[in-house]
Amino acid sequence: MFSTGFLSSCRRSISQSIRELGKTRGSLVSHGFCESSPSPSVSTASCSSTSSKIGLLGWYLSKLSSHPFITKSVTTSLIYAAADLTSQMITLPAADPFDLLRTSRMAAFGLIFLGPSQHLWFNFLSKVLPRRDVQTTLKKILMGQTIYGPCNNSLFFSYNAALQGESGEEIMARLKRDLLPTLRNGLLCWPICDFITLKFVPVHLQPLTNSSFAYLWTIYLTYVASLRKTSAEL
Repeated sequence: MFSTGFLSSCRRSISQSIRELGKTRGSLVSHGFCESSPSPSVSTASCSSTSSKIGLLGWYLSKLSSHPFITKSVTTSLIYAAADLTSQMITLPAADPFDLLRTSRMAAFGLIFLGPSQHLWFNFLSKVLPRRDVQTTLKKILMGQTIYGPCNNSLFFSYNAALQGESGEEIMARLKRDLLPTLRNGLLCWPICDFITLKFVPVHLQPLTNSSFAYLWTIYLTYVASLRKTSAEL
């Protein structure tokens, strides 16, 4: 009798667990964490992999799915602000206060320009060059180094110089002084970072990956952008 009662209890527990699992899966599907599939094995695998997306990561991925444009922009803005604060911690004397106006400029650049441009750029690449083989990835990297990178860096230096009160001639002189060395130094790291991003990372996460790689690079950029203005005669 004890064994019969024990087996009945087990059956009830298993049935209850199955019902709870079904409810959990339905909740994941309704919140976009798990995609339904005609194949039970695929559906189960999808739910198993996505059910672990909890907490901050789950919240971020849900925002990335529902509001990709603003989520990528805000993420890039925060990374740029953090990079600038780190740059100031490294370069400023200990007694000097943080230049919060400078940090605000960097955060605004990430929010208004870089975040949206990354969203558009990576989506554009995925449409015109949808494959992920090595040859296609190298083409994407070449486009980034010859089109996106120079345009983005030119805008970055011009934006910061203008907000610091430099004239058009002074901005052009700064670009002549800083742009080419910056692009040359970028060749030491960005092709490798771009290869990892474009080859292995899903398109919707590429701006986040790119911005994460850009953290150290942005420390260098914000340092260069904060240098004294150059003579317009250069």
